[in-house]
Amino acid sequence: MLSRDELREHLVRTRIAGDVATPRENNLDHYSSLANGDPYYLLGLTCEQPWSFRDVLALMAKSAGVVADPGHRRGQDTIDPDLTIDALDAMAERIAAALSRERPRLLFATGHPTGLLAVHLPLARLAAERGATLLTPAEGWTYSGSGFGRPRRLRYLDDVAMLDDKGGFVHTHDAAPMEWMLAELGDAPPDLVIADHGWAGAAGEAGVPTVAFADSNDPGLFVGEAEGKIDVVVPLDDNVLPRYYAPLTDRLVTLVTRAL
Repeated sequence: MLSRDELREHLVRTRIAGDVATPRENNLDHYSSLANGDPYYLLGLTCEQPWSFRDVLALMAKSAGVVADPGHRRGQDTIDPDLTIDALDAMAERIAAALSRERPRLLFATGHPTGLLAVHLPLARLAAERGATLLTPAEGWTYSGSGFGRPRRLRYLDDVAMLDDKGGFVHTHDAAPMEWMLAELGDAPPDLVIADHGWAGAAGEAGVPTVAFADSNDPGLFVGEAEGKIDVVVPLDDNVLPRYYAPLTDRLVTLVTRAL
């Protein structure tokens, strides 16, 4: 496992954190949309209190390390690598606590099959090796939405849930698949959900213990964390080259293993 300083340098060099690829304009547009109540940016969550644009920006500066100055409207934005590492360590604690239970039941899901899947797969393997039951509800369920053409289907790769559209796993922010999965599980929800995007938002909204990964332009999950619906949100660029996530994943796996 890399030292904290080594991991920080790696996060900045690969732009998982530090000066990230997501432009400031995109971040601010998403913060404004959430403040205006657009459900797409809430990622399956509802707000317990009003969130103004400035409230969202202040939260994202505190939780993700974006530039706090509302006058900074264009150009570069940032994620604080120390916040990323702190949240990774907190996530490891939550996963280890779940795996310490008798016959724990975990559910993994990602809306980023070209990026964050590289993190979810090793974590899912570790959970299975440690005796967890990895849940796979609603496999094969299909649905259609206004934002895409062909119906999408819920599928699992090594017990990690994703969506496909007849041959390829797809990026999604949708909360509907997780809502359907939890409905199928009924009165036996997971002990922990490890997810991102709407998969995490829907789980947190349902009151299921949830840890999540989120980019600086996905403020909904950070609002969910601030309101106590999501246990931990790790701020990071969620779509860099998959191999860049290896040191981050190694830290999670190592810390969870040490805690058990």
